[in-house]
Amino acid sequence: MELIRVLIADDHPLFRDGMHGLLDTVADIEVVGEATTGEEAIELAQRLQPDVILMDIKMPEVNGITATREILDTSPHVSVLVVTMFEDEDSVFAAMRAGARGYLLKDARGDEVLNAIRAVGDGGVIFGPGIARRLMDFFSAPAHPVPPRAFPELTGREEEVLALVAQGRSNGEIAADLFLSLKTVQNHVSNIFAKLRVADRAQAVIRAREAGLG
Repeated sequence: MELIRVLIADDHPLFRDGMHGLLDTVADIEVVGEATTGEEAIELAQRLQPDVILMDIKMPEVNGITATREILDTSPHVSVLVVTMFEDEDSVFAAMRAGARGYLLKDARGDEVLNAIRAVGDGGVIFGPGIARRLMDFFSAPAHPVPPRAFPELTGREEEVLALVAQGRSNGEIAADLFLSLKTVQNHVSNIFAKLRVADRAQAVIRAREAGLG
């Protein structure tokens, strides 16, 4: 039986004691250290090289997200399992981006914690049931529709120039604002007039302002 070496990183002694007591009840998991701050977690991870780190998010000095990122930068073979009270999507995604392989809430049952440690220790990725549901709801929510462009016939740069025209800017001012040559701006303005089928700058301004530009 291969032993899973675990580092507990949490600033609450009651949680560390409870977790240590739980892990002591099984033969395939060994607690090799405890960290009370994010800085200490980074130091102990470097020195002890555990298989799994149980990482809280909110800790003194360095938070768990930053600690996870720094640990995995130098020890990518370590698996981090976040165990926290925070269940918002921002915290979950931040942990995932930092490289965490699992995310559990602190109210998880003991068997869920043990299964999660074994799963991430074996290279898997795991989320607690509540977190998994939130992620499914997030990804299944309909995407916000992209509003249609006011003038789809114009290029992005031409629409940008038109917006400045609508603000009353001269060609010279537009060239300075967009770091373009005067000739380039003049070409953009001519193309805008042709595409919008307007005769002059005044008509272009009216069309632009009716569409909410400028």
